[in-house]
Amino acid sequence: MTTATDPSLAACWRLIRDILDFPKPGIVFKDITPLLADGPCFRVVVDHIAEHCERSGWKPDVLACPEARGFIFGAALAYRLGVGFVPIRKPDKLPHDKARVDYALEYGSDAVEMHRDAVRPGQKVILVDDLLATGGTIGACARLLEDCGAQLLGGVFLLELMALGGRARLAPLPVYALLPVD
Repeated sequence: MTTATDPSLAACWRLIRDILDFPKPGIVFKDITPLLADGPCFRVVVDHIAEHCERSGWKPDVLACPEARGFIFGAALAYRLGVGFVPIRKPDKLPHDKARVDYALEYGSDAVEMHRDAVRPGQKVILVDDLLATGGTIGACARLLEDCGAQLLGGVFLLELMALGGRARLAPLPVYALLPVD
């Protein structure tokens, strides 16, 4: 995996700041907004992720991305790879015929939805998000796409919080994180 020791990425990693106790006590939130505001660094991270997809031999038809920060990286990466973009939304945000997957949270439940016609059976898809933590949301996104007949090639992320085990939840799907965080 690429690490912060890569000279082209070192300045970018310094832009990611930790916000303590957000959104609730005990959580250390990884704030990527300073990185997004820096055009050269945003380009560097999108290019690195795109290069990984190309080196892996992944040839997606579309990228599928959960809201909200997944949209930011997914749209830029889809443009860079020359493929389509499929938004995966929280419930009741899409106007057309929807597919839905419900999933459990630590306290409660949630759901993700996408238009049923957003992917065709057999289409090759890469999942994209800014952060892989426990894998709950992205795992639900993977199930949603598979239920619609998509062929998942892998998942790519800017950051991965290794201690939370999200990668195992997505197995056997190949996972790449530009910056794994211990």
